[in-house]
Amino acid sequence: MSYCINPSCPNPQDSTLTDQVVCPHCGSSLVLLGRYRVVSLLSSNSGFAVIYEVEDGTTHKILKTLQARHNESKKAVELFKQEAAVLGQLDHPGVPKIDPPGYFQFFPKNVQEPVHCFVMEKIDGPTLYDWMLQQGHLLISEQQAIAWLEQIAEILHLVHQKNYFHRDIKLQNIMLRSTGQLVLIDFGTAREMTYTYLAQIGSSGNITRISSAGYTPPEQEKGHAVPQSDFYALGRTFVYLLTGRKLTDTDIYNPFTDEFCWREKASDISPALADFIDHLMAHRAIDRPKDTQEILDTLREIKKQLADPATTATTLRLPATKIQFSPDSPTLPEYKPPRKIPKTWWGLGLIGLTLLGGYGIWQGYHYLTLHFSPPEVVQEVAMAKTFQGHRGLVNAIAISHNNQILVSASEDQTLKVWDLDTGELLQTLTGHTSAVRDVVLSDDGQFVVSASSDRRIKIWDLNTGEVRHNLTGHVSFVNHVILSQDQQILVSIGTDRTLRIWDVETGENLHTLAEHTSFINDMLISSDGTQLISASADRTLKIWDIATGELLHNLVGHSSFVNRLTLSPDGQFVASASADRTVKIWNIATGELQQTLTGHTSFVNDVVISPDGKLVATASADKTIKVWDFSTGEERYTIDGHANYVNRLAITQDGQTLISSSADQTIRLWNLANGDIKRVLTGHGAPINDFVLSRDERYIGTGSESSEIMIWTIAP
Repeated sequence: MSYCINPSCPNPQDSTLTDQVVCPHCGSSLVLLGRYRVVSLLSSNSGFAVIYEVEDGTTHKILKTLQARHNESKKAVELFKQEAAVLGQLDHPGVPKIDPPGYFQFFPKNVQEPVHCFVMEKIDGPTLYDWMLQQGHLLISEQQAIAWLEQIAEILHLVHQKNYFHRDIKLQNIMLRSTGQLVLIDFGTAREMTYTYLAQIGSSGNITRISSAGYTPPEQEKGHAVPQSDFYALGRTFVYLLTGRKLTDTDIYNPFTDEFCWREKASDISPALADFIDHLMAHRAIDRPKDTQEILDTLREIKKQLADPATTATTLRLPATKIQFSPDSPTLPEYKPPRKIPKTWWGLGLIGLTLLGGYGIWQGYHYLTLHFSPPEVVQEVAMAKTFQGHRGLVNAIAISHNNQILVSASEDQTLKVWDLDTGELLQTLTGHTSAVRDVVLSDDGQFVVSASSDRRIKIWDLNTGEVRHNLTGHVSFVNHVILSQDQQILVSIGTDRTLRIWDVETGENLHTLAEHTSFINDMLISSDGTQLISASADRTLKIWDIATGELLHNLVGHSSFVNRLTLSPDGQFVASASADRTVKIWNIATGELQQTLTGHTSFVNDVVISPDGKLVATASADKTIKVWDFSTGEERYTIDGHANYVNRLAITQDGQTLISSSADQTIRLWNLANGDIKRVLTGHGAPINDFVLSRDERYIGTGSESSEIMIWTIAP
């Protein structure tokens, strides 16, 4: 397919434009500079540029063009040209490589103004903002934070040495290659450090003001950015990565005292690193590190101190700086804080919840798509109960097989056990020293397993509330645990890039599997219980022998992070959902790729297969669900109903109902046969983190960022 970049073309996205060199609709060339064929539009919502994907022979690259409405702005054109010039001077794996000749102009047919262009490499990974969404808002460890800080500092060291500073560091402008290398992007706002510019600071000179909500330092808000402004934005970025909190949330910012109290929300990091981040974010630029070399030297000292606990904090000699936050600073656009719903509202909602609509508004993932539109929502009433008691986000929930209890895991470092019928809190399990990331309940309801950011796994006796085993070994956050079908084997994955196999009865670590080279996102155990399958951000799936820990197959084929796995009902195949926008189906016995499902325009977050093995359903960050024929790989239909990215799916055992959850704060039930909407479950005032379908499929349990759990009765 070819895409016409003429802003005036009446039909730029014509699927018939495959091998043509001239657009039949406007007469413009479809091949730029005799080599680049534009194949798709990736984004046109930045307000400044339009981003396309192009083919250069067999290689895919990124074409960036200035939006036509900015052509008359000399400043906008100047900044666009400058971005190409800056990229052309920087040779580093942490900066996108730009193709020669760098900046160029394309002249569409019968259009007076040129299209301003440059082509650069396509980074094989997401932005850190997208990565956080992909990982379910997974917080990074101290070791990861230091490693990433060093990477960005090295990139900035090069940029500053070239007499530029970035002026717009934030999660959306940092990408993560599949190799683990961070890449700083969007140099359109970069500023040259000339004596003329620096002399204008504090004077009435006409300095261009660049501002990104929440990340911009006070001096830059006033139009007077300096090189140290990059350090402030860098510190703010890592506060977000370490806490997952919006920088204007009142639980970390006190508007009465103007204090920024983020450290208690990142309790797993050392005082040395916390002091360093505070140093980066000092209110006055003069109180921040003087240059990038000082940042790199300090990070080396922190690593040395952490390696030798006897070293005292005085080694670093960081100045004590009170972090202030400007009350008039704009708010972050990417996450909406959990809304505090008055209890009276919940009471009214429980009396007469009519579960319709409920479209949350989210800013991000804007892609052009043409989709199936489902018919009107069928009005149905479902009973809902709200369980309140956690003081932090609910990350995971589990329902017992007999529908008597529910167990929830929270950021508040606790697990809570509830009576599913009455909503009564039966007990609170305390002992973890950081967020509890996952929970799994045994089939007999006698014990529960929890995974935490404190690097520990605990096996609890539900009759006594005591810890049977405290499993240690992971050196970073543990974010997922599963039990084998016979309940004898426990498998855990952590951000330390390892899987660990444990004996449930003894707590012994049987095997540590360390072949993955990046974060492990999902795992499952084969139907016969003999093999373990893992999916990673290193773009691979791996199949292991559970008894021996031997690596049996290394499945390679995805071009980006592998997010989610599911088994076919017969146990012969595994399907993998990836950030490369595809789903792949593999033969477990041979490791061979059977087919690839393509059609989504953004990350695929989840995949499920119907109980009869005939259909595959996929959920994507492009806000859609697609249903495919398992045997042929053909797309049956697309469901376009959620107002935000779709993160999880489930199919009822009768194969009739597809259930989806979304960041739009709703659970939706669909007719799997044709995609018709059956029901919309609303009530949460924040994005849903997890949902679970009870074994008998009478209940759906949901946990959200509002710290509440809701139980929906969906069957008599």
